[in-house]
Amino acid sequence: MKINKFIVGLGLSVALVFPACNDVLEVEPEFQRGGNFSSLDDYQLSLTGTYARFRQTAYFGSGSQTTGTWSILPDLMGEDLVQTEEDLANWQNQINLEYTTDDPDVASGWLAAYSVITQANITLRGIDQFAAANQERVNEIKGQALAIRAMVHFDLLRYWGESYDRNATGLGVPYVTEVDIETMPARLTVKETYDNIFRDMEEAENLLEGVELDNDARAYIDQLAVQALLARMHLYAKEYPAAESYASLVIDQVPLADQDEFAEIWTDASRAEVIWAVSYNAGEGSPSSGIYNGPGNRNRARPSEDLVATYNQANDIRFDTYFDFRALGEDTRRILRKFLGRGATEDNVVDWKVIRVAELYLIRAEARAMQPGKQLLALADLNTLRRARINNYVDVVLAGQPLLDAIALERRKELIGEGHRFFDLKRTTRTLVRTDVDLPSTNVEVLPNAREWVWPVPQGEIDANPNIRGQQSPGY
Repeated sequence: MKINKFIVGLGLSVALVFPACNDVLEVEPEFQRGGNFSSLDDYQLSLTGTYARFRQTAYFGSGSQTTGTWSILPDLMGEDLVQTEEDLANWQNQINLEYTTDDPDVASGWLAAYSVITQANITLRGIDQFAAANQERVNEIKGQALAIRAMVHFDLLRYWGESYDRNATGLGVPYVTEVDIETMPARLTVKETYDNIFRDMEEAENLLEGVELDNDARAYIDQLAVQALLARMHLYAKEYPAAESYASLVIDQVPLADQDEFAEIWTDASRAEVIWAVSYNAGEGSPSSGIYNGPGNRNRARPSEDLVATYNQANDIRFDTYFDFRALGEDTRRILRKFLGRGATEDNVVDWKVIRVAELYLIRAEARAMQPGKQLLALADLNTLRRARINNYVDVVLAGQPLLDAIALERRKELIGEGHRFFDLKRTTRTLVRTDVDLPSTNVEVLPNAREWVWPVPQGEIDANPNIRGQQSPGY
C-alpha cells in the first residue's frame, strides 16, 4: 500500500519514470530521456509516445477488469448504460457514485492523465531550440503537444473540478507545465485552470494554422481538432458565443455523414464526421470492451430500455447501427454494438472517436439556445442533425425549455457510449435518475448537490504532495 501511495503521489511530476500499469501500451525508453532531445526526429518520437499513452486502460482503453476512465466510464456512471450481472461488479463504486479517497480506480485515472501530461511536457521541453532551422516542423510538433496537454487537463477538470463555470473560484486541478521531480503543484481554482487550458489551446490553434498533417485517418490533432475541442470546452465553461463560433468553424469544413456512410464510421471503414480518433490496432488493447466484450459474448453493460424507446426504430439509422441482440443460452440480450470491431470481426478493436462533427452540431444548438434571439438557429441545428439520421423526418418547432430538453435528449441518442453522459448531467446540474436497472445494489438517484459529482484527490497524492494537502474535494 505504501508503494502504491508513493507512485500515485508522484503523478503530478514524474509519472513517466514508471512504466504504465498495463501490458498493452509500451512506450520506448528513448521517449523518456532525462535531457533535451538532440533532433526533431527525437521530438517526433516523443509525440508518438504521447499519443500512445491515451491507450492506457485508465484513460481511453478498456480491459477485462477495467473500463476507460474517459471513454466508457462516463456513460456507465449515467443512466443510459445499465450494468449487468455479467460485469461481475467491476467499477461498482464509480457506477454507483460511492467512491472514496482511497479508491484505486480514481487513483488510476489521476495517474494516467498526468502521465500523458508529463509525456507532452517532455515533448515540449527545449523544442524551440530548433525553431531557426525548421520553424514549420517545430510548430507542428509543439502545437499538437500543447493541445494534448490542455485537453488532458480539461479532462481532469471534468471529474475533479468543483464547477465548470469559466470564472468559478472553486477548486480546479493542478496545471503541470514542466517535468521536475521536485515540483509538487497545488490545485488551482477553476478559473485559473481554464486560463491555462485556453492559453495552451489558443497557442496550439495558432501554431497549427496552415500545417498539413498526414491525417487521413484523423489520428492526429490538427487545427480543426483544436477548434472542435475548443467548442466543447467553451460549452462547459458556459461561454456560449465562443462555443457557437468554434463549432461553426468545424461544421463549415466537415459535413455530416450520409446514411450509407454512417454505419461504416463504427467499423473504421469510413472517416466521415470524425475530427480526431485515437488509433487502435490488434494487440494494443480496446477502448470499448467495458461495454460488450465481443470475444467472450459478455454483455457488461446494456443500453437502457428507457433510452432505446426514444428512437424511431423504423426510420432512425442509428437504431440498427448502434444496437443488436446476442444470445446467451436461452436468453437474448440487447447490446450496444457501436464498438464491436472492424468488418465482420468482433474483437472490440476499433479507433476511439474522441470527437465527431455530430457533437459540434449539438454543441452549437445548445450554445445558440442559451443565447437571446438565437433559438431558431438552435432549432435549425437540431432539425439538421435529425434529418441526417431519420428517414422521412419532419422538422419540429420548439422553443424555450422544450428545445433545450430536445437537444439534451438528442445528445444522449447520438453520443451513447462515447463518454459524455456523466459530464452532461454534472454541467447542467441535473439529478441522476435510473429507472431501468439490473442489479439491486445500483444507486438509482443522485442529487445535483451530492459530493460524488466531484471526484476526490487520491489519498496517495494528498500524502505525498504537501502543497495539495488541505485541498481535498469537498465532503471527502
